[in-house]
Amino acid sequence: MHLVRKEPAQRRIGPMIVVLVIISVASLILASGLGPVSVAPVTSFRILLSRMPVIGSLAGEGWEQLEENIILGLRLPRVCLGMVVGASLSVCGVTMQALVRNSLADPFILGVSSGASAFATLGMLFGAFSFLGTYSLSISAFLGAAVTIIFVYSISRIRGRMDITQLLLSGVAVSMIMDGVTSIITLSAPNALGLHNAEFWMSGSLAGARWAYLGLPFLVLIICIAVLLANHRGLDLLLLGDESAVSLGVNVRRLQKLLVLLASLLAGVTIAVSGSIGFVGLMVPHFTRLLVGGSHRRVLPVAALLGGILVVWVDVAARLIIAPEELPVGILTAVIGGPIFIWMLRKSRKGA
Repeated sequence: MHLVRKEPAQRRIGPMIVVLVIISVASLILASGLGPVSVAPVTSFRILLSRMPVIGSLAGEGWEQLEENIILGLRLPRVCLGMVVGASLSVCGVTMQALVRNSLADPFILGVSSGASAFATLGMLFGAFSFLGTYSLSISAFLGAAVTIIFVYSISRIRGRMDITQLLLSGVAVSMIMDGVTSIITLSAPNALGLHNAEFWMSGSLAGARWAYLGLPFLVLIICIAVLLANHRGLDLLLLGDESAVSLGVNVRRLQKLLVLLASLLAGVTIAVSGSIGFVGLMVPHFTRLLVGGSHRRVLPVAALLGGILVVWVDVAARLIIAPEELPVGILTAVIGGPIFIWMLRKSRKGA
């Protein structure tokens, strides 16, 4: 009887997830106290502990009401939203890369983010989707993402099969078109304040985070991760090519349509609450595969945790660098993520 030796990535995935969860919780506590008005980490922990059921009494007292308002009313919802946004963008990146079988794919390259931004900006500046009610921004961003990715997916099919090169080129072209449409919309803004708010939002920001904004993105994230994990074998086989996947029992067309829907949901809902935060969906999945290998059963949870941690700390930097003013998060993710991603590419090439 021969025992199957586990790969290193398989052996360390459990402890790695535990460590990342601990880092995530620590990030929530520490990041909640950092900003133009800082709150000590111990005080932040006690304030958060005081709101825990059963064990809340252990926190005691001794902090000011202002500190509690800052932590619970301003910082904590922002940090939690950063976790959800980072996780969603990372999972969306994993989804897009599986769909096109290319590690350079992300929501921006295929035009999904540009489409979501165009529709959302139209709704913000002109109220085009106000009839949709409370979730008009989220629904309009989802519609923009869905319309864009369906269009790109449709024109990239040759003789009933998706051509990867055609898909990437179509995505770049459609992305440029939607960026042009967004520019036309912003230039036609009815007032300067609306234009400023739209420009800041398109650069990516968590400044307007509220507890009410967390429900829908978090629910979409959980549902999408659950569906993707349930189809992890199909995602792995999809990377081998359509013919190989079909021969191994995968319904490729159904799976591709499912991935289009999930990517649209993740991109649309996320962009609606945070604007366009680039590079997370490209960099985090690539770095995750260097850590745990290519199996989507391992990549999905690790990428979600890493993406959340990354966005939280980039947001901390965004509000500290030029405090009391703050930078858009999307600018920092591009400035920081670009060089890191280039370094990882060079390192992986040397190791090949």
